[in-house]
Amino acid sequence: MRNYRIQVIAGDGIGVEVTSCAMRVMEKAAEIYGFGMSFEEHDWGSEYYFRHGRMMPANALDTLRAADAILLGAVGHPDIPDHITLHGLLLPIRRGLDQYVNVRPAVLYPGVESPLKHFPPGEIDMVVIRENTEGEYAPVGGFVHQNHAGEVAVQSAVFTRQGCERVIRYAFELAVKRNGKKRVTSITKSNAQAYGMVLWDRVFQSVAREFPEIETESLLVDAAAMNFVRRPQSFDVVAASNLFGDILSDLSAIVAGSIGLAASANLDPSGRSPSLFEPVHGSAPDIAGRGIANPLAAILCGSMLLDHVGQGAAGAAIEQAVRRVLGGGAARTPDLGGSSGSAEVRDAVIACL
Repeated sequence: MRNYRIQVIAGDGIGVEVTSCAMRVMEKAAEIYGFGMSFEEHDWGSEYYFRHGRMMPANALDTLRAADAILLGAVGHPDIPDHITLHGLLLPIRRGLDQYVNVRPAVLYPGVESPLKHFPPGEIDMVVIRENTEGEYAPVGGFVHQNHAGEVAVQSAVFTRQGCERVIRYAFELAVKRNGKKRVTSITKSNAQAYGMVLWDRVFQSVAREFPEIETESLLVDAAAMNFVRRPQSFDVVAASNLFGDILSDLSAIVAGSIGLAASANLDPSGRSPSLFEPVHGSAPDIAGRGIANPLAAILCGSMLLDHVGQGAAGAAIEQAVRRVLGGGAARTPDLGGSSGSAEVRDAVIACL
């Protein structure tokens, strides 16, 4: 029997609660489909930072490399600046393990109401493919005359042809496989950013010529934000830079009903390094410890994780169980208008398996 080794970083706030739910659901799926899962949990995150002055140990990447996959809960604490938590844990993992593709699906599930009017279940079904290791989040820059009146901050975005091409190609290859509209939309701002985004545009056009069966469009990011609200049903696969993909994927999650349903994957498609799966919702300290966080995004991360490691049937079963729970409406957390707790929703998913 194949056994998968999963490294777990539950992290902060509700991350601990939802990660536990996802682990239980994955264990049940493994039991049903005849494979094993072993979880190795790490206490990295904000509490680790308070004790050690860093978000994770110096050899963290070496530890993670031994895994088949990584499950992350959430990172963030009100008493630590966000740039410290992000640059201390998640971004070094993405870059160090070359997880260059970020995949963020947004599906309007049965039983979930979009804040936009007149969209029935299934009509909104898109996936944002975000460049994940360079672009606007590249750690290039610095301060001059720090904390003085004449202080200068320089922040440089880094766009490489290889970085643009590999993520854009992934988006086209996904569009070929998806049962969708066979359309890839490129998000750009080349009217204002005349170097990095012009390179992005050229690479997009070059790759598009290799996929004549795929319809394409190119939108400036401000127009894309408008159209995510005005015509979200028209999008299939969206290819975007690090910053634009980050912002637009949160918007896509909200138009699909709740950020509590937003799962994501940080992938190294080559398989040289393990990939990381995380819900998008963050640590939500305002509700942490109350047992009411929506665990479905983390559970859907478990579905994506199992599919990625080769257990597609088990991953699909989890996703279908989530659909049935949402469609039934009996177990529903407050973000979806219900009063169920995290554990109740977790148990409903397990029952549907």
